[in-house]
Amino acid sequence: MKSYAVIGLGRFGMQIATRLYELGEEVLVIDRQITLINKIADRVTRAVAGDAKDRDLLKSLGVEDCDCAIVALGSDLAASVLITMNLLSLKIPHIICKAHDDTHREILEKLGADQVIIPERLIADRIAGSLASPNILEYIELSDEFGIVEVKAPRSWVGKSLKDLKIREAYGVAVIGTKQDDNISVSPAGSYTVSETATLVLLGDYASLNAIRSLK
Repeated sequence: MKSYAVIGLGRFGMQIATRLYELGEEVLVIDRQITLINKIADRVTRAVAGDAKDRDLLKSLGVEDCDCAIVALGSDLAASVLITMNLLSLKIPHIICKAHDDTHREILEKLGADQVIIPERLIADRIAGSLASPNILEYIELSDEFGIVEVKAPRSWVGKSLKDLKIREAYGVAVIGTKQDDNISVSPAGSYTVSETATLVLLGDYASLNAIRSLK
């Protein structure tokens, strides 16, 4: 079990805090509005009404003992900057911040936040990634460079084995799984023969994965 501190209970903060708790993690939430604290109190480990810009408050709540802190303030740049600075001074192992735009993101990154996300952009990128090619069923972003996609097998691959296709050599991606009907295989052998109904799970950099989109 890991421990998380979620600061700010807007829509994003609410969602990530309750989801982490549902996954069995220890979650402390902090927000200035008591109404929001009351709303989420029974769905997290601990909910506290207070101003996270106050470093002494964070210290008194034991935030410095958390494995990860999530600053879920989007529009208040000054507040998110000060809170991030407080978290850095408490030497939180991993700090994730929500940003409103690229300027906000760049400032938080320069401060030293480990990860800065713009949630709306992540969602848009994921949806666009799946819509841009009809053969892409699922898209998972791992980092700025790498991702995982589920793709319907291109017609040109049908009837051929993974060994014959040499997908890693040709496209620079790895086949980490296959799905067909209700059968799921992890790390399939080179002898696996691609069928018309097969779904392949591919891992690689975005440029290489995008190259597969044009296959027929």
